[in-house]
Amino acid sequence: MSRKVKEAKPDWIRIKLTTGDNYQEIKSMMRSKTLHTVCEEARCPNIYECWANRTATFMILGDICTRACRFCAVNTGMPTELDLQEPERVAEAAENMNLKHCVVTSVARDDLKDGGATIFAETVRAIRRRLPFCSVEVLIPDFMGDIESLRIVMDAKPDILNHNIETVERMSDKVRAKAKYRRSLELLQRAKQLNPSIPTKSSIMLGVGEEFDEILQTMDDLRKVDCDIMTIGQYLQPSEKHLYVQKYYPPEDFAKLKEEGLQRGFSHVESGPLVRSSYQAHEQVKSAAQHKEEGALSQA
Repeated sequence: MSRKVKEAKPDWIRIKLTTGDNYQEIKSMMRSKTLHTVCEEARCPNIYECWANRTATFMILGDICTRACRFCAVNTGMPTELDLQEPERVAEAAENMNLKHCVVTSVARDDLKDGGATIFAETVRAIRRRLPFCSVEVLIPDFMGDIESLRIVMDAKPDILNHNIETVERMSDKVRAKAKYRRSLELLQRAKQLNPSIPTKSSIMLGVGEEFDEILQTMDDLRKVDCDIMTIGQYLQPSEKHLYVQKYYPPEDFAKLKEEGLQRGFSHVESGPLVRSSYQAHEQVKSAAQHKEEGALSQA
């Protein structure tokens, strides 16, 4: 049997290594407060740049995910505990970092009745108590489609509600575990129904076997549920047991997709080989607010 020959990484897949004082300080802080970041757990290529700029995406609800998606580097298994003090520690770390925008995500916790929604909501509120002028973005799992869990998060009024659709519909079952393409769209739609004033956001990764027209269809599907912000990045295989990269898209393709997204009405599209869901997230808040203000003026 012949082995699959992996395509070599192209020149534009470059990671800037910056491990100065800010990087080391943030790493020490996370360990001292027994906190996790998706930057580390998912092996994000932008960790050096973001940590050097004193931004980070907190990963709550532990570091063991109940799902085993074929693209993700986070540990999988059955979590053994729930840390009710975690929201306050996240807020304290955010305060120490003096963040202006804070992103909070989690592993999937299908073992919990509310999927961890209550801890998400408490984390948002804890950050607001310590940093009232800090915007808070949540990147949530699908909660298995439970609207009451989504309502708990929305009631905390995050500044951005983010849920990643990850890939095109045809590839979804191959790439994701338990999550469903249409369920993700429904979650984003319900979030808007619960609170139309909160911008919604989603992300896809390229290179797992999708076709270009399918990417455009995913954009259309997201706009149909009034998704405001979209991020597009290149999938990078985290280990030998994960999905192979089927294609490396050149920067000009990402630039074209950004144009396509903006033409479809997204308030902000972040598109590039190393873009991840939380990359330049603080800029997306500004774009969403400006887009909302312009829409209000046009209707006046």
